[in-house]
Order: sequence, then C-alpha cells, then structure tokens
Amino acid sequence: MHDPAAPARSAADPDDAPVVVSSVPGSFPWSVLAERHPALIRKVRDAFPYGPEQRHALDALLRNCAEGVAEPLAEPAADRARWDAWGGQEYYGRSWFDLPFLWSESYFYRKLLEAVGYFAPGPWQGIDPFRPFKLAELDTPEAEEELAALDDLARRPAEEQEEALLHGSLWGNRADLGFRLAGGAGAAAAESRLVADDTELLRSLFAGGTLCLVADNAGRELVPDLLLVDHLLRHGRVERAALHVKPYPYYVSDATAADVLDALRRLTAAKGAAGEAGKRLWAALSGGRLTVRTHPFACGPLPYADLPEDLRREFAAADVTLLKGDLNYRRLIGDRLYPATTPFAAVTAHFPGAVAALRTLKSDVVVGLGAAVEADLNAAEGDRWRTGGTHALIQARRG
Repeated sequence: MHDPAAPARSAADPDDAPVVVSSVPGSFPWSVLAERHPALIRKVRDAFPYGPEQRHALDALLRNCAEGVAEPLAEPAADRARWDAWGGQEYYGRSWFDLPFLWSESYFYRKLLEAVGYFAPGPWQGIDPFRPFKLAELDTPEAEEELAALDDLARRPAEEQEEALLHGSLWGNRADLGFRLAGGAGAAAAESRLVADDTELLRSLFAGGTLCLVADNAGRELVPDLLLVDHLLRHGRVERAALHVKPYPYYVSDATAADVLDALRRLTAAKGAAGEAGKRLWAALSGGRLTVRTHPFACGPLPYADLPEDLRREFAAADVTLLKGDLNYRRLIGDRLYPATTPFAAVTAHFPGAVAALRTLKSDVVVGLGAAVEADLNAAEGDRWRTGGTHALIQARRG
C-alpha cells in the first residue's frame, strides 16, 4: 500500500519501484485476499446447487486462502505446465499473502474454477460461476435508461457522439452517457474526477486502420465498449476492430465471448438507436470488420512487458490498442508502485505500438499524474482516491 509519509522516489529511477504485494495488514491488496476472496467463495457457493464434491472443494479453498499456501493445480489440469512456467515453480508452497499481488489474485480465480469443476468432465464443465451476476446487470432499469439515452445522442454531431461514447466506455456502469447528454452538474462532476485526460491524443490515434480493444468487464460495462466500437466503425474512424476478451471466467465480471453475445443480444433486442447499433455490430461480426479474440495470456498473472510473440505482433500492427479497466492497467504498468508522477510514456515504452488506457482507479497503481494533481488528491482524500473507483483516467502514448 502506498504510504504518503514515505520519501518520494524520483521518476528517474523507476526500476526501483516495488512490486505490489499483499502482506501488509490493512492495505488494499491485503483486504482483497483476506476479505474479498472469502466473500466471493461464499457467494459462488450460494449461487449454484453445486454437489458435495464442488462444495467441499470450495470450503477447502476458503480455508486454504486464509491459512494455507498456494498449491499446484491437480495433475490432470491441461494448463498446469503453463502456470508452472508463469511463476508457480517459484511460488508454490508460499503463503498467498507473501506473493506478488497480481500473481496471487490471478491464481485464486484459476483455483476457484478448479473447485467448481469448470474444466473437468462432468455436469459443471464450462458453467461460468459468475454468469448470474453478469446477466443481472443487463436486466435493470438503469441499463434501460442508458440505452434510451442513445436516441438523443444519435442527433448530436459525430464528434460529440464520439466524446460521449469514450466517456461512457470509461465510466462503464456509472450511467455517464445519461448525465453527459443532460449536461450541467453531472457532466462537470465526471470531468472533475478525471485525474489525467489524454482524450485528444487518443482520438488522434483513430486513424482509419485497426483498433484492438482489450475489454474489461461484462454486463453494463461491455455495452458501452461495443457502442464505441460501432461508432468508430460506422464513421470510418477505424476500418477494423478486434475485441479481446478472456478465454474463460476471470475476476468475477471480466468479459468472455459468451458475455459479448449476451451484450449483443441485449442491444439487438432494444428499440431505437441502441437496437440499430446492435444490428450493425452483428453485421460487422458476420462480415469480419469486427472480430472477437481470446488468448491464454489474457488470464495470466504476468505484466504486458511479458507479452507472447503472437500478441506482440498483433498489437504492434494496430493503429492503437485500447486497454480497458483496472486490471489491464495494472498489467500494463507492471503492478509496481511507481511514483504517481512517473510519465505514462516512459513506463509503457515496452508496449509494441500505440497504447491507451481507459480506467477507473480501483487499486494503488497509478502513473502519469501532475504533481499538483497528486498533492491535491492526497490532501483531500489521503489514499482513498487510488482505490475507491471514484476517479478515472484516460492516458495515451503514440507508437
């Protein structure tokens, strides 16, 4: 956890930035492992009528997370060798709390899928343990209001539409489209919560070629992503788009290919501008201008500096790769506690090609802030602005 009383590190020595760990009681990473993960296990256990085998496995995982050590996947697991290579050989046998936060958090979700039988032959194979939570978000009055707001947006100039859709994608389920269209205090409040804003640079990177959009959450946060892609394709801002999602359930709400279909069906069933956008997206998928991509690395515990060669080539060939959400940001920055004033371009120089991040702040990691901005945030809120999801950023770097 960031300590505001600690001496500031110079941005000139970023290699000294420590990796985030979970061993400090009371820190944000510690609370995720000690509180959030046990609560999630109980929630998943209650959401399905799992049999004795799965329930016992979930109970064992609950005990293990609190008191045990990280253990290898069961021998039949097809991806055991991959997790061994991803750091397991070094981390097995150690307390979850003593491992790098990114690794322990990622591995927890893989162990949760093992406990519910997601990969094993049997009745629970391929059943997403988080799907009820994702679907519930698509069927709410708030979701209906957000889709209805598109009718007003469709009457605005294309440039205004693009800015609103970018911010809608940034804020996800915070109904940003609605209050941006209404104007006034709501829109001003959204702007004031941006700690960094490279909107104009990002928009200049939509150069009529290829966009790679690496998605974050499903449900009401995936719908704005799809609407942004539709706008960019429709207005020739990009010619092709690749939507990267997770190959299997991950971090509760992270989007999979099945979640893309659920969101697309929600759009095509809507009336007005939302339904028209859904039909265009359906046609774009059918025609190949929009593709859905998955890769094992998407569910890995490694930073983007360790991209495998095939993904590196794909991102390098794009006009811009747009990374959504907090986890993608952590992986881009390496999940390290750089000084907040460290330049975004310097820390992301490893990424192949132009890259941008749309992210609400839900963890300690952040770079690219002005010194005055950081000082004001710390004075007003302490460290809470880093993790509460109340602030956001748009950052970009040319290739």
